[in-house]
Amino acid sequence: MTTLSETIRPATRSSDWKAIVVLILLIPVLWSPPFVFRFFLYQPFSIPSGSMAPTLMVGDYVFAAKYAYGYGRYSFPFAPSWISGRVLAGEPEHGDIVVFRTPKDTSVDYVKRVVGLPGDRIQMREGQLILNDRPVTRVALSETLAGTACGGDLKVKRWRETLPSGVSYETYDCVANGFLDNTAVFTVPSGHFFVLGDNRDNSTDSRMMSAMGFIPMDNLVGRVTRIFWSLDEDGEPHIERLGKVR
Repeated sequence: MTTLSETIRPATRSSDWKAIVVLILLIPVLWSPPFVFRFFLYQPFSIPSGSMAPTLMVGDYVFAAKYAYGYGRYSFPFAPSWISGRVLAGEPEHGDIVVFRTPKDTSVDYVKRVVGLPGDRIQMREGQLILNDRPVTRVALSETLAGTACGGDLKVKRWRETLPSGVSYETYDCVANGFLDNTAVFTVPSGHFFVLGDNRDNSTDSRMMSAMGFIPMDNLVGRVTRIFWSLDEDGEPHIERLGKVR
């Protein structure tokens, strides 16, 4: 009579060899330039909404640098849920445009601008960003037609906002005295950051504590660095928008 151990040994040995063969065959794929680029360096994303207009518009396709803040649970597809923390971890800077997952819904990627880091106090007063009790510098620009980013073809206000770090960008002010133009003071807790959309009246962001709130550093996916392709509202290439993002 064949013993149980004798029955198992050949099967185990066979499966081990199969695994080794599969790994050997996968080596060229795992170290191929497209695989390394997509999984370790840059991940492409499409912009589905106008919450970051005018910096990022619907129809823009961007690269996010995955290495910018280290690698964690949300850096790779199908990563197991028990992974925590990040390898080669780094923190974002004020003004960075980041891709992340929220604690409320970890199945969806979001893109917003970082305006608050641990210990910062954030508030909106009459539509102006207040950072650590000081109004962030902003300069009025000429009004523009924002299209679907503001829900129609009406002219909207634009501002040039400049953070103390020197990062400067445009924002849309679609509605005077909007729902999120005046807020309480938010103090960013340790290990988290605070985000806003550049389209201040049409963005679900950290101002909405029940919907998004503070974002854990471990939920970072990457930093948006470049628009590599863009289509306008008619589906035509929008070459003027290609380039670095800030």
